[in-house]
Amino acid sequence: MSERDESEGASPDDAPQTPAQSQPTGPPPIWRRWGWAILIAALAVLGVLLAIADTALYGPSLGPYATFLIGPSQVISIPLTSPAPERFIRTRLPERVPFAPFGRHVTFSPWQALRAFLSNGAGLVLLALAVLLLFPSRARVAVQRLEGRHGVEIALAAGVATFLLALGVVALLRFTLIFLAVIPAVFIVALAAALFGVACIGLAFGRFLQRRLALGPAHPLLAALTGALVVFDLAVIPYLGAVALAAVAIGGLGLAVVTRFGSEAAWSFRDLDW
Repeated sequence: MSERDESEGASPDDAPQTPAQSQPTGPPPIWRRWGWAILIAALAVLGVLLAIADTALYGPSLGPYATFLIGPSQVISIPLTSPAPERFIRTRLPERVPFAPFGRHVTFSPWQALRAFLSNGAGLVLLALAVLLLFPSRARVAVQRLEGRHGVEIALAAGVATFLLALGVVALLRFTLIFLAVIPAVFIVALAAALFGVACIGLAFGRFLQRRLALGPAHPLLAALTGALVVFDLAVIPYLGAVALAAVAIGGLGLAVVTRFGSEAAWSFRDLDW
């Protein structure tokens, strides 16, 4: 009998190997499912807390900006002693609560902060979503330009230049009588451009958080809602909120100018050559 060839027959190595199961990577499923809701709730709570800090630090240092953002200070004094002690009198909850950290006596108003969030914060969110609903394709072009290389720097530089140019135009128009009525039109156009840019910046903020936090897929309006809450939280930072809001508004104005309100065709001097 001939010897059996070593190549014949089956060997243990020839058996099909079960592929090794790869370890799951990335965020847990619960974060991908509820991450957006947790993030929005956290931003809303942060906005209310920052607004409370604004009311506690309300004073001449904040001035008209705090009045514009969180409303005028309202203090309701409650008498310590009732005129008729034998009679039970219902009193309203105090508008401002005293607090003395580190020996410094300050008062804060949680209700006023909540009203500021439900009025100014909700108004900013609704305006941003309305702009995105009215101009979805233009907003997409603007956000793509902002997310491109040196997009933020270009938007800020263009915003500063446009703001200074608008101030110069308004200053010149004030010395005329015929074109004096054009000044409100300049303000309206600048405000509309800044609002369009702020809405696009809010959408860019939401997309940035989605990438950084590895959130699950969501509707673009949900990302825009998250970004608008980020803008509101930046605006209510004590003492620095005015600077942050001005930077966002100027950046939005520059983004609208650079992209020509989200037009597909970019700025080019070739348009002057025909």
